[in-house]
Amino acid sequence: MTIIKPIDLRPDPLDLDVSILPDAINYAEDIRQISPLDLTGTAEVLEEHGGAKEIIEDIRLRASFSGRFELLCARCLEPGEQDLSGDFDLIFRPTGVDARSGERAISEAETEIGYYEQSGLVLEDVVREQVLLSLPDRSLCKPGCKGLCPHCGQNRNETECNCGVAPADPRWSALAGLAGAIKSKQN
Repeated sequence: MTIIKPIDLRPDPLDLDVSILPDAINYAEDIRQISPLDLTGTAEVLEEHGGAKEIIEDIRLRASFSGRFELLCARCLEPGEQDLSGDFDLIFRPTGVDARSGERAISEAETEIGYYEQSGLVLEDVVREQVLLSLPDRSLCKPGCKGLCPHCGQNRNETECNCGVAPADPRWSALAGLAGAIKSKQN
């Protein structure tokens, strides 16, 4: 676990050139890192004046990452490999600095700020979040994936099933010619 503290960022920013090994970060049950995840960037401390005698030490983390992952296919649920990469520029401030009693509205800028504990910012937690945010909406094991049969559940990439096309549900019969009727009325 790599912990970044404001004291580590003085007098100069910290250059990051890290290779995170597979299984070092638990992303999710259906996401597995299968190559080293390369991370390069910098971490620096930003001082913000919070009052007459209060200085808040924010950590700014700018970095790029890239690695190979195994994701479950959205059609057949088999694992497929995919390269993921991304860039981020994030600001973290100490937990509790913004705490005020009662409810209050936050500004849009405040929604862009993360928080770190007194022990420091855990780099792997930041990387995990950024990898999860970089995931595609749907991933496929291959472009022409045929998926699972909706009737028997057979993986149609491996074998063809004998289910054929199921008859339409009779409850939908009243809507059978609706598309054609709408088109004829529009012409």
